[in-house]
Amino acid sequence: MEAKPATTAIEIPVSDARLKGDLTMPEKARGLVIFSHGSGSSRKSPRNRFVAEQLQERGLATLLLDLLTEREDEVYETRFDIDLLSRRLEEVAQWALKDPGTKGLPVGLFGASTGAASALRVAAELGDAIRAVVSRGGRPDLTGSRALSRVTAPTLFLVGGMDYGVIELNQAAFAELQCIKQLKIVRGATHLFEEEGKLEEVAVLAGMWLEKYLC
Repeated sequence: MEAKPATTAIEIPVSDARLKGDLTMPEKARGLVIFSHGSGSSRKSPRNRFVAEQLQERGLATLLLDLLTEREDEVYETRFDIDLLSRRLEEVAQWALKDPGTKGLPVGLFGASTGAASALRVAAELGDAIRAVVSRGGRPDLTGSRALSRVTAPTLFLVGGMDYGVIELNQAAFAELQCIKQLKIVRGATHLFEEEGKLEEVAVLAGMWLEKYLC
């Protein structure tokens, strides 16, 4: 049985902060997936960590990080500052593209809840530098129509079949995308995919998409 890849706690300097992250690099990694979590969550999110572990088994490196400092996260409004979160995620992606430890790896983005909006904005800004995007229970409607129409990375929306209201928001944002795209409704799942087997289904679907377009 192969040993689990080691996770390294890192700090990433951005223009106005130092962001904490957990970088996991499988041997001979074939790509890097950067996670952007939702409001009120963190790099310690058990759901994102579960998905990350499944991606690591496919040979993908993962970076889970906090886009806000602990003090900033105490301010409720800051958690929904999509402009700030997008700018920081973009700086992190630029760091990953240049850092000796991750340089050369195709980069994908995985956004959960409000984190999907920042992931899509960064994909719009960085163009071909972002090779794929996955949104889990996302709020892509917060991205803005102009940015959505500029995304070129193949994009997958995963939405719970019982996540009423959010389904419609995803459908509207999906229509704005001009890239390779797919919207998958996971039957029997609510917003957090807490039902038995549903997060596993998300991990498989996300893994197949990211493996296809990163590797």
